[in-house]
Amino acid sequence: MASIHILSHETIDKIAAGEVVERPASIVKELVENAIDAGASAVTVEIKDGGISFIRVSDNGCGIEKSEIRKAFLRHATSKIQDAEDLMRLHSLGFRGEALSSISAVSQTEMITKTKSELTGIRIAVEGGIETDFEEAGAPEGTTILVRNLFYNVPARRKFLKQPATEGGYVADLMEHLALANPKVSFQFIQNHQVKFSTSGNGNLRQTVYKLYGKEMADSLIEIGRTGDGIRLSGFLGKPDANRANRSYELYFLNGRFIKSNLVSKAIEEGYKSYLMQHRYPFCVLMMEVEPSRVDVNVHPTKMEVRFTQEKQIYDFLAFSVKEVLAAHEMIPEVLLTEPEKNEEKEKALEPFQKARIKQLRESGETVLPAHTEKEEKPKITSKDFFVDFDNVEEFQKEEIIPQKEIFQKTEKTTSVYGETTAGKVQEEADTYLTDQVSQQLDLFEERIISESERQKFQILGQVFKTYWIVVYEDKMLMIDQHAAHEKVKYERIMKSVEESAVVSQYLYPPLVLSLSGKEQEIFGRYREAFTKLGFELEYFGGREITIRSAPAELFGSTIKEMFLEVLDELSVTGTGKAKSVEGRIATMACKAAVKGNRPMSAAEMKELLNELMTLENPYFCPHGRPTIISFTKQELEKKFKRIVS
Repeated sequence: MASIHILSHETIDKIAAGEVVERPASIVKELVENAIDAGASAVTVEIKDGGISFIRVSDNGCGIEKSEIRKAFLRHATSKIQDAEDLMRLHSLGFRGEALSSISAVSQTEMITKTKSELTGIRIAVEGGIETDFEEAGAPEGTTILVRNLFYNVPARRKFLKQPATEGGYVADLMEHLALANPKVSFQFIQNHQVKFSTSGNGNLRQTVYKLYGKEMADSLIEIGRTGDGIRLSGFLGKPDANRANRSYELYFLNGRFIKSNLVSKAIEEGYKSYLMQHRYPFCVLMMEVEPSRVDVNVHPTKMEVRFTQEKQIYDFLAFSVKEVLAAHEMIPEVLLTEPEKNEEKEKALEPFQKARIKQLRESGETVLPAHTEKEEKPKITSKDFFVDFDNVEEFQKEEIIPQKEIFQKTEKTTSVYGETTAGKVQEEADTYLTDQVSQQLDLFEERIISESERQKFQILGQVFKTYWIVVYEDKMLMIDQHAAHEKVKYERIMKSVEESAVVSQYLYPPLVLSLSGKEQEIFGRYREAFTKLGFELEYFGGREITIRSAPAELFGSTIKEMFLEVLDELSVTGTGKAKSVEGRIATMACKAAVKGNRPMSAAEMKELLNELMTLENPYFCPHGRPTIISFTKQELEKKFKRIVS
């Protein structure tokens, strides 16, 4: 039997550090929260290599007294609480007293701090939990902490860190949350010598949203302010059309702390239920203030998980408040009857100080030149194919035979790529559906009647409900869903063009400008090459913005901006993946440009789509797993009409 022994102090510190310091973002969170608790009105965070090699957090808070500096690096040393009773009345962000001890145990840490009453500051250096330097130093009021070479002495932990760009994305995401939670604090975030964002600290939450997520998102905000049942709710709800593909933009804060809670998420989504489609999620920034005694934040070292003592009461209040505010807001969008002049459009996008400067110049009589004076070129269309506008009903009702190339681009047989499609669920859904089908449907697949060799045996009788076609083949009656069929054709077409490196792009005029969050910037940087391969022409526009100058021609008829952001949302959820995952998502989303149901189609158009469907290796299911074709045998119909009794 192994003998029992006491672990060394160094080993204990490294084990304890594992609970608090998971990655660079964990360090930044702890240090910035300490700065805010110290009364700082300005905080600067700088990282290099995702924070793995270097982190600097500087604040103008109260600083630490010289006599207490060494004590601050001891485990469970804190100024926030005195005993266990204080855990039920917390008003600070930090309270465990483990941050500096844990950080210095697994890195090379240096702190320079000065209080208002002292003439000079103190510099202390701690490496692997051991003090290596302690001296006086000139310093401004406040505290600066430098953390270098994270996990340099714990290689087993260091190898589990992700790539610097990914770790940097986590830090950027965290900094956005901290800036939103503390609009009265001026934040500056620097990554690899580049200023990613800075906030004014004037307490204006809407302006902070503008800085982080751009003008369009800031313009979509609906203010909310409700009090009841011991809860105070404030902040902003995004208009329903500002929805996203995942919950990453459901941002809510409890007593100044960013949290994650299934209870709160479900309550918000319940309030939006009547306004959003299934699997779409809102953008919101909500501040909740609850009596500390009704909340337990001491659930997890990250302090992001909380427990409420009266869950149903809080759920009902949040859901009702969100629903009530949305119901009271006019949702009809404004439409301009006249196009604004180009100079007016440019001025709308200017920062407030730029607008003031232009106004000043005009009042002084000086000439104000537009941002771009070069002659603008007409957009270049690189696609050689004609794309049918399926919203034009008259185009469908022409009975003359339209050349196949002018309606649907010709494709050859392609290999099934279900393994690469959206979220990896398409194949699973398709398999489930196949198992549940009646024997006639299975026979249809086995006989392989949907093929080029059988094309002449099909007779299109017409369209019903402006969505489904009735087609006769020998002793079977087939019904085809025109939207699902066109989705499948477009999906196979774009995947084939990607495989053959023959993607056709189309210029966008004017180019689209998108503001990306820190996490979205990291995802974009990781997959940029894959987007380019698919036919996107993308450029950094400065700051947090990128421009989309061209997009795959197969996305014609869809909203490029929403589609692009949806792909980034999905990629941010999966976290990892290859370029193939981008291709699958783009190809699947191209299906949104397919002809919709409830659209009249002419006999010629139905024939051309059916002809192209027959060239596919698997024409029976759309990329989402829904059937494109169902069949009824003559025998089954005769049974229904009691011609055959058995």
